[in-house]
Amino acid sequence: MSDKKVSRPCHHCKSKSASAPTDTSKIHYEKFWLYRHCSSVQLRDRQAQKAGRLFSGLLAMNVVFLGSAFISSMIFNKVAITLADVWILLSILKVLSLFWIIYYLLGTSRQPHAVLYRDSHAGAIWIRGSVLLFGSCSIFLNVFQIGYSTILVHCKSRVEIVFPSIGIIFICTQAYFLWHHSKDCIQVQHNFTRCGLMLTIATNLILWLLAVTNDTLHMEIEAELREVERGFAGKAPSSHPHWGNETALCTCPNSTICKIFQKGYILLYPFNTEYCLVCCSVLYVMWKNVGRRISDHHVPHTKPKFKLQGVVFGPLLGTSAVIIGACVFMIYQIQVTSLVPSSQVFVIYYSYYIVLLPLMSVGAVIGTIIHALEKRELDTLKNPTRSLDVVLLMGAALGQIGMSYFSIVALVATDPRDLLNSLALSYSVLLIIQNITQNVFVIDGLHRRRATPPGKEEDTKEEQNREAYIQRRLSMLELGQEIRKASLSYIHTYSHLSWKRRVLKEISFFLALCNIILWVMPTFGAHPLFENGMERSFYGYSTWFVIVNFGLPLGVFYRMHSVGGLLEVYVTA
Repeated sequence: MSDKKVSRPCHHCKSKSASAPTDTSKIHYEKFWLYRHCSSVQLRDRQAQKAGRLFSGLLAMNVVFLGSAFISSMIFNKVAITLADVWILLSILKVLSLFWIIYYLLGTSRQPHAVLYRDSHAGAIWIRGSVLLFGSCSIFLNVFQIGYSTILVHCKSRVEIVFPSIGIIFICTQAYFLWHHSKDCIQVQHNFTRCGLMLTIATNLILWLLAVTNDTLHMEIEAELREVERGFAGKAPSSHPHWGNETALCTCPNSTICKIFQKGYILLYPFNTEYCLVCCSVLYVMWKNVGRRISDHHVPHTKPKFKLQGVVFGPLLGTSAVIIGACVFMIYQIQVTSLVPSSQVFVIYYSYYIVLLPLMSVGAVIGTIIHALEKRELDTLKNPTRSLDVVLLMGAALGQIGMSYFSIVALVATDPRDLLNSLALSYSVLLIIQNITQNVFVIDGLHRRRATPPGKEEDTKEEQNREAYIQRRLSMLELGQEIRKASLSYIHTYSHLSWKRRVLKEISFFLALCNIILWVMPTFGAHPLFENGMERSFYGYSTWFVIVNFGLPLGVFYRMHSVGGLLEVYVTA
């Protein structure tokens, strides 16, 4: 690959970065060794861009396949490939990614004409805030892992201390990089930058895959400890095929600090999976923006701001759903973690969802109908961030939809007339409908142009009326009649349009709050699909663990990503 640049004058291109120099007369066209002899510079630039994306994509694909092979070998043959071997591979990938990020921060981004453009749609504040939030939780997770492994150093490998130490440095550096450079449209060293971004994406994907498989081990440990407690309470612990004597070889001693490290590690583990997915999405947008040149009509003249105005019912209903959901979640956690959990807690949990999900579905359908009635044009401009949002919404929804279908098959095949089974069946069906309707509403809203504030139209009309009065020298009576007619016409038009915008804002805000509570509950440990035991007994212990651990992180990511999309719909309504 070659990263040679050819300078050509460009009189219509302007800088979009505050830090960029004022002289933007040079555009660094891409040049790839396969397309050196193209007659047109623009054609050669496009072909080189495609080739650079192809080769960097192949690099990421090979790295991901290598990591997947290591993790799969660790799962199916723990003697030949151990967890320490996977950690060594990931440490190497982290170090390579760190070297590239540092080179980008100190070298590439500081070159002349490196960042002439910045994508205003990329790196929204909510997603960069998510990177910081999940990154902070992941740092604490690694600290707890270091402390836990240090206490049990007599029975644990030193790699279990070195790996999280490298992880802390990697998370801090990557979070700083994404916070400051997520909007960059880099114009130099195109191929090297693409390969570096794809290497970092592949590293995060392998980390996510390892986190998903390791989360299974933690859930098994929790289930085992619960069975032991039940045994002390007088009930014989049930046998599971994955339990053995290995967990007894390295147990936490009876010390408070060790229990804190262990519980903190288990509590923060889901945040690590979300951090990896969020970083992958931001890095992918940066990869798509490499070499991108943004023209003037792609840049919004006014940046939409979040203002809580004109909405009453959406925040009220959404806040009620959050408060009730928090109460249900606390009751659920207290009951499930007790020695003798009652099936009544599952009835409460499923009943809450059965009431909330239809409300969300109806709101999404009404919002979609209003979008169809509106006369706002579709935004057809090229936008990598919006394209990625659509793909992530559709892809992440497959996690919950897939688990729901597996659950439906298991419940229908066993005893759907049982109260708990019928509630779980209704929950699964309603969850599928809610995911589909919400996706349609959000995706349709993201493709709509921003609505024009009616106040500006009123100012323009008043100014035109004033000029017409001065020119024609109308009498006061005629002027009053014209103003009255114009005011009545404006009030009629505004009232006709404002109810649609108001309803869209109410619906999007209500759905955003509902998705927040539906994100919080599974993130902090509410997993009824595993803990009720119905699907687990139908599919088997190991099979259902795989289904839940692949579907659950995607479902959590879907809820979090939906909040950002719904707030975008709220702002642009």
